[in-house]
Amino acid sequence: MSVLLGLVALVGLLCVRDLVLCVGAMQRLVEEAEQPARAGRGPASCLARGGRVRPFRTVTTEGVPLDREQLLDDTAVAFFLPGCTRCRERLPGFLEDARGLPGGRRQALAVVVGAEEEAAAYAARLAPVARVVVEERGGPVSRAFAVIRFPSVLRVARDASGALVATPDDPAPGHAGAPVSRAA
Repeated sequence: MSVLLGLVALVGLLCVRDLVLCVGAMQRLVEEAEQPARAGRGPASCLARGGRVRPFRTVTTEGVPLDREQLLDDTAVAFFLPGCTRCRERLPGFLEDARGLPGGRRQALAVVVGAEEEAAAYAARLAPVARVVVEERGGPVSRAFAVIRFPSVLRVARDASGALVATPDDPAPGHAGAPVSRAA
């Protein structure tokens, strides 16, 4: 009987050890999968060039309702994450370029992803030049644009069928703060 109890205990210990190893391996895989997104490598959005923006409904920091249909043609849409080094580097360039957009604030949308208190400083800097939305990760605007890394800067335009499509407007890696607008 004691031999049987010993074997059961040994099998139990082996199962616990395997479980701990599996959890550790899963955590490492998740960290590695997130690493390119945090480092700013890879695409900013899952939307391919000319990909359709999905419908969304949200409210700006000024309490104004906003949906996909209200975005003007050639609107700059930027996604920032508080605490992100590349976002801090890219913010001044976006602010400067947004100031020069012909449609003013209506032609720029800035989405700050994070808790209200974390996002407040970004929202305050962006509000004079863009409509600002603060949302949690996976919020409606981020989902509509299929954002997968930060910062993400896109341009939206209507195609021949009237659908809203997005075009990545990110600079090459290592060129933070590149212009949002294109020369005509």
